[in-house]
Amino acid sequence: MKKVRGEMPLLRLAQGALIGLGAVLPGVSGGVLCVVFGVYGPLLRLLADPLHRWREGLRTLWPVLLGAALGFLGVARLLGFFLERYPAPSVCLFVGLIAGMLPSLLRQAGENGRSPGSWLTLVLAAGAMLGLLAGLRALDVRIAPGGAAYVLCGFCVALSVIAPGMSFSTLLMPLGLYTPFVAGLGRLEMPVVLPALLGGLAGMALLPGAVARLMEACYAQTMHAIVGVVLAATVWIIPFRSFSSDLDACLMNLLCLVLGILLAMVLERFNRSFEIPR
Repeated sequence: MKKVRGEMPLLRLAQGALIGLGAVLPGVSGGVLCVVFGVYGPLLRLLADPLHRWREGLRTLWPVLLGAALGFLGVARLLGFFLERYPAPSVCLFVGLIAGMLPSLLRQAGENGRSPGSWLTLVLAAGAMLGLLAGLRALDVRIAPGGAAYVLCGFCVALSVIAPGMSFSTLLMPLGLYTPFVAGLGRLEMPVVLPALLGGLAGMALLPGAVARLMEACYAQTMHAIVGVVLAATVWIIPFRSFSSDLDACLMNLLCLVLGILLAMVLERFNRSFEIPR
């Protein structure tokens, strides 16, 4: 059946909204959803050479970009509310989401084969991430929410879109920046939005070419390193103390953890129902 001319922009708008939602939800990668919906290649080419490709890129990608912005900001407000009111159960839900997506990410990392070096890269990346986080805690280094911190947050958002499998929540949660960042975005606070926009634009300008070359040169090692970072950061953010506070809190946390895993499994089945373009 022949498609109606206006149908594709609406479809792309809906796909963009899902990409934006995936970019802000812990455990879901906006980059992976870009691959699923077939816009990762065009987006990476646009970002890698915007001066020569902006006309072509924007002509085909504007519904996706608009939908992504709407989905990102829309879900940020809801997430900010739950993270501030129910921090431990929310984090457990997110841990479940991340844990449920790890098998898919690991499978994606081995698409072009694995080697002992791939597994070594995973272990080294996980160890480096845990060492970094433990060192920051031992030295009592805290990144206070503010302009510079939100620039870093925006940069991490760009990284999560450009590097499939990487979720910016994985990087920001251990640093204590995820909740204030998401809450500020949801309320459209300009002291949060403007620095984040600056960091995001910097990331979009600096990362695409480097990531594309890295993926082409050593895909398996790069993806296994991402798995290692995700795994280490996920273990780090588990609110172990909240499990020992009282029985009701423990049961609620376990319920949210299981619910997160189930939601990730549903998302994974949804993702695999699409033919991923290469």
